[in-house]
Amino acid sequence: MAEQPPRKSSGSGAPSGPGSRPRHPSAGNLGDRPTLVSPTDAPPSVSTLGYPAGAAFAPGSVRLGPGLTDDSIDRLVGSGDGRRILELGCGDGSNAIALARQGARVIVVDSSAARLAVARNHAESQDVRIEFHHGDLADLAFVRADQIDLCLAVYSLAEVADVSRVFRQVHRVLRTEAPFVISLPHPLELMAEADADGEGVRLRRSAFDQSRVAIPGASTQIEAHRVTDIFTALTRSNFRVDALLEPPMDPSAEGGFSSPVHEWVPATVIIRGRKQGI
Repeated sequence: MAEQPPRKSSGSGAPSGPGSRPRHPSAGNLGDRPTLVSPTDAPPSVSTLGYPAGAAFAPGSVRLGPGLTDDSIDRLVGSGDGRRILELGCGDGSNAIALARQGARVIVVDSSAARLAVARNHAESQDVRIEFHHGDLADLAFVRADQIDLCLAVYSLAEVADVSRVFRQVHRVLRTEAPFVISLPHPLELMAEADADGEGVRLRRSAFDQSRVAIPGASTQIEAHRVTDIFTALTRSNFRVDALLEPPMDPSAEGGFSSPVHEWVPATVIIRGRKQGI
């Protein structure tokens, strides 16, 4: 008879076999870890931190983050029909094209000439008209005040250190009570990583660490924006925050982004502010 492998144990001496009680990821080595994926599952191939980089071109609907398909998220943005919409950061152009197809007049600003070239080519291939501008996300002098019905920033502000400067310019161009919808990597996503054995998660970073975060597999870094920082910056820029969502990722929506971490924490935080005053 073949010799049985030794039984793993936790730091507390509790068994780690089937039927043992799962532990919270903050419990360190005090108990067993729940099995989130089988050892044969492939590791994630795309980091959520760089979204929408790595996402498939899908101009059928607006997407606010990886694996987000809930209808309540769509209602935050609303229909593009007859609206003038400003998008900060274009990705591959999917969102701008989706809104233009709905009847919106879309203006896109992006600091990356390469991203703009991809989005422009996609817009031409889809036969939609979109106004593209290459520049800093806060350089909105070409937009007249009180002319925009919706501003959308999907993960683009993750690259911006001084978000208040952007918020002040967005406030100027929006109509009163018009929404500003922002999505960002969730702060918990920045802190958590899968264990090497694929059976749980652990903290890799302090919630108070404000240093930039490297995107796995890329040469770029993003800002470690906290929800409280975004909320405070919006309020000081005269926005009223009326929605805050921390939706779970649907692993079947975009499997390349899904990892064991997302059984524990959301990948995306979504904040909607409305312009106050004039």
